[in-house]
Amino acid sequence: MRVLVTGASGHIGSAVVPELIQGGHEVVGLARSDASASAVKAMGAEVRHGDLGDPAGLGEAAADADAVIHLAFDNATMMAGDFHGAVATDLAVIRAFGDALAGTGKTLIGIGVGPTGDPRRDAAISASPRSAIGREIAGFTGRGVRTILVAVPSVTHSSQDRHGFIPMLIKIARDTGVSGYAGEGANQWAAGHTLDVAHLFRLALEKAPAGAQLSAATEEGIPVRRIAEAIGRHLDVPALSLTAEQAAEHFKAFPFIALDVPMPNASTKQLLNWHPSHPTLLADLDQGHYFTTTY
Repeated sequence: MRVLVTGASGHIGSAVVPELIQGGHEVVGLARSDASASAVKAMGAEVRHGDLGDPAGLGEAAADADAVIHLAFDNATMMAGDFHGAVATDLAVIRAFGDALAGTGKTLIGIGVGPTGDPRRDAAISASPRSAIGREIAGFTGRGVRTILVAVPSVTHSSQDRHGFIPMLIKIARDTGVSGYAGEGANQWAAGHTLDVAHLFRLALEKAPAGAQLSAATEEGIPVRRIAEAIGRHLDVPALSLTAEQAAEHFKAFPFIALDVPMPNASTKQLLNWHPSHPTLLADLDQGHYFTTTY
């Protein structure tokens, strides 16, 4: 298939593009800068210049492809404090893709989570403004688009990870001399190795039915305390429990420490015959590469 990949030079995209090419697909990578274009070209993909601020242009690019894998997000706007603005930009892009693909039976794969049937999990999902993106993608299933949602775990880890949850926790621990966690640290984060996640996107493209909801977590949930303890051990700083007030101050630039987001994956493994083979999160931390970089 000819596949348009947004976010092609990013953390996950830079693993998805080679995975697709290895599978025999023709890949067109969206690039918003010369540096991104060079990275996309070096991976063996065709370059399409553009950005999320031009939904009409992205719609045209989608119409020229057999499938779209949408991985890009306006992180700069989100990090500047305008999460709703970043979501609004993404919704415009999704609508352009959906309109371009409507009635064709072509594929649109995006990051998102639909209703799970678990009231607690569904409430947590709906509380995020980004949940609107998943609903928008799913809505095109009834318009003749093969839509697939992939729930990417909170921690997607590998030597390619430079801006995710783990680098942020390491930076905070280095800056403060404490590897902290909230309360007992029993809340769980799902995790997945970047290369296993990339392989799932390829399997989704090749095998998943229209309307599928997939879980890209290779580990359904890891207690945050265990993650903090591993970071503390590698940095030689104490891993300490923090009260809610202490955590709010300690993690003021990272308001996610108390999230409890396990992610069941058995149905995805069975549906796509997906067998993750790369290191677990704690094993990846023990390889040491996260601690040789200054974040």
